[in-house]
Amino acid sequence: MKPITIIQTAAIFGILAVGIGAFGAHGLKPMLEASGRLETFETAVKYHFYHSLALFGLGLLAILKPNWKKLNLSFWGFTLGIFIFSGSLYLHCLTGITWLGVITPIGGVAFIQGWMALFWGGLIEKKSDI
Repeated sequence: MKPITIIQTAAIFGILAVGIGAFGAHGLKPMLEASGRLETFETAVKYHFYHSLALFGLGLLAILKPNWKKLNLSFWGFTLGIFIFSGSLYLHCLTGITWLGVITPIGGVAFIQGWMALFWGGLIEKKSDI
């Protein structure tokens, strides 16, 4: 994955996180409060935004370490995590479809996989510096 692609993906996800968060805080707040899903929506936005920032950092790291192959695995973990974790929570909050809660943990696992790949890549990189 090219560093610029990672950074642009982070930017798109960041734009969406701010937009979705603002829409939820202003346009959807009464509906989310009435359904008791405001906190769930806020959790989705937080994880979406955190991992948008993580992707941006990943893009910067990819500029510094272009041969660090584990960055691709981190990219896909963070990206799939945003889609599956945050996406399923957004859909659950907006539609009330409860079975979406079953797939949310898959997104959480993708986030964890992204962070583990980053850690593992750092170990491999450290060994090659010795």
